[in-house]
Amino acid sequence: MKLNGGQALMKSLELEGVDVLFGLPGGATLPLYDPLIDSSIRHILVRHEQGAGHMAEGYAHVTGRAGVALVTSGPGATNIVTPLCDAYMDSIPLVVITGQVPYAAIGTDAFQEADTTGITMSVTKHNFLVTEAQDIPQVIHDAFHIATTGRPGPVLVDIPKDIVDPNNPRSGLDWHEPDGHDLPGYNPATEVDPELIRRAADLIVAAERPVIYSGGGILKARAAEALRDLAELTEIHVVTTLMNRGGFPDDHPLCLGMPGMHGNYTAVTALQESDLLITLGARFDDRVTGKVDAFAPHAKIIHVDIDAAEIDKVRRADVGMRGDCRAVIEALVAELRGRSGLHTVDRSSWNQTISGWQERYPLTYEQSAPGEALKPQFVLEQLRDGTPDDTIVVSGVGQHQMWTSQWWKFNHPYTWVNSGGLGTMGFAVPAAIGAKVGRPDRMVWAVDGDGCWQMTSQELVTAAAERIPVKIAILNNAYLGMVRQWQEMFYDERYSEVYLSPDLPDYVGWSRAMGCEAFRVEDVDEVESVIAKANEIDDRPVVVEFRVESAEKVFPMVPSGRSNSDIVVDPSQQG
Repeated sequence: MKLNGGQALMKSLELEGVDVLFGLPGGATLPLYDPLIDSSIRHILVRHEQGAGHMAEGYAHVTGRAGVALVTSGPGATNIVTPLCDAYMDSIPLVVITGQVPYAAIGTDAFQEADTTGITMSVTKHNFLVTEAQDIPQVIHDAFHIATTGRPGPVLVDIPKDIVDPNNPRSGLDWHEPDGHDLPGYNPATEVDPELIRRAADLIVAAERPVIYSGGGILKARAAEALRDLAELTEIHVVTTLMNRGGFPDDHPLCLGMPGMHGNYTAVTALQESDLLITLGARFDDRVTGKVDAFAPHAKIIHVDIDAAEIDKVRRADVGMRGDCRAVIEALVAELRGRSGLHTVDRSSWNQTISGWQERYPLTYEQSAPGEALKPQFVLEQLRDGTPDDTIVVSGVGQHQMWTSQWWKFNHPYTWVNSGGLGTMGFAVPAAIGAKVGRPDRMVWAVDGDGCWQMTSQELVTAAAERIPVKIAILNNAYLGMVRQWQEMFYDERYSEVYLSPDLPDYVGWSRAMGCEAFRVEDVDEVESVIAKANEIDDRPVVVEFRVESAEKVFPMVPSGRSNSDIVVDPSQQG
């Protein structure tokens, strides 16, 4: 069958099961957009290429399938570099297709030319520059394989215009359907080493103060159920990092919640005082370890990761295993079930210590007095309690991100979407749109800050035009809140360039101009009813602006560069 390059690309995407593309056309991608008219793939026209990338990320977060974006050459490609880097840091499977100037014009500084593969080399798992139309089917097949296997990540495919242009002889090809991969050097781990499993089991059986330190690799490996089996079999408590919220249910008696810079006291301190960390799909991120040299000084380490490069990178492992988290956990459970002395060690003292921490240092805040601005924690409690248990929650980056992770109860996997590694402000609105496209059956709320919202809120036009009914809660404190908190605590309250104003812009007016329903809430008594009203709207996006207290800070906090032993709790718990 004779096809041109553009037709071959669309057919290749259909064969990979792609049902939606997030994109914005341009000169270099015109030959790709023409066959799209005849394709079964839904296209969502974004207002900025960064939005396309984050939407594809949100889609991938909640579905586990690769998100796909299509943008043009030059500025179209450079605008999507931030989502590529974001996905690379958080191991999100993406396939991004960029248009490129005609092959013969590459290197001539042609109009809208950029060295896209060079620019993105360090923020993609792999990238391709396709030089022959005949290669398109195989390259697309390889791109999805690389993006979704092993440690997931973004893959970029850069396609010169001439090889997809039906008017150019270089675009003609004989269609062929790929049936395999020839990728020398790419060998995702698939087998579990039984000797390492036995050594890990030995450490678990002997430990007096063990903690399971679970990271985003649990969700990537679809290992939430296996993790629960391991925890319940061993009766060992579990901490869930920012990237694994929902990977172990918050309402489970063995759940300690989130560790890290703004984790809760018990999770942070349990890690710090443990004698064994069973580290599953986590990478000893600096936001979890604090000062690395002082992190969990008495703990032996079991470290399981799909990426061999993570083993021994930050903390030397006593047992390091490269492997798929689910396969390793299932093998570990099988090994432990055969051990007669699994519960020989008395851990009652450790469990009592943990209970004591939980009782003394719960998350807390002081409710606002009548007439004062809302407390963000209160707003989040009302949102949490006023929405279905399986609501998908998407956050921006900053104080609101930490409060949301702290105060929400994540009892289901794939209900928490955020930018953990890169910390991308402006992530929430487009990622929420992508999440709603991926899971139209679920309610999707984004929690954003006023600073974040102003970065990508134009994508609400996309949501309104496409009838994607996401719900956005803006916690408007008129500041770049986390920066303000650091300036207050570490720069003697010298507030440099962090004030944004509560009224400029008019968030309600702006949202309505973009086709959304919008509300402003300033009174404690209105919070619950407005949330209920927003939940009833299902035919267009809704924005709710909550006016919250500017001076409120996120506690607990481990100051940057300090040991987790230096954790600072809420002022009411100090002393």
